[in-house]
Amino acid sequence: MECGIALGSNLGDRLAALREAVRRMSVGCGQVVAVSPVYETEPVDCPEGSGAFLNAVVVLESGLGLLELLRELQGIERAMGRPGERGRNAPRTVDLDVLYAGGETWRDAELTVPHPRIGERRFVLEPLAAVRPGLVLPGQERSAAELLAGLESGEGPLRIYCEGDWR
Repeated sequence: MECGIALGSNLGDRLAALREAVRRMSVGCGQVVAVSPVYETEPVDCPEGSGAFLNAVVVLESGLGLLELLRELQGIERAMGRPGERGRNAPRTVDLDVLYAGGETWRDAELTVPHPRIGERRFVLEPLAAVRPGLVLPGQERSAAELLAGLESGEGPLRIYCEGDWR
């Protein structure tokens, strides 16, 4: 099943953290089939003084179920130094979120798929539209590119930090 994973980092060597997360995903989660450009973004809804993020989207072909995928991603986050207990939107070495998983929908206390805020966040939607512009998520009528074109998030423009196959 094709899965979209959002990546973010705003601590330490941010690009190295994204690269390591992708490497670990390719070992434990599935085959990486596409990577978006890496964008540098201002922190949104983060504590005062939080550094800029690097954000990207990776598309995986995975044989894992949704909860298995979530556990693998959480394990990668922990192994890369993200504490289990943390403040909301606290700075982090790596943040990995399941955006979509094929045409599946899922909602429980741990995971909602498609991610409920995809259409509200430029730092997620722009990298997603870069790799899957025609993707129409379950429950949506417009593609990722169309959602991006109509986005009114108040976020500043994103700056491409790294293009091509940066892994």
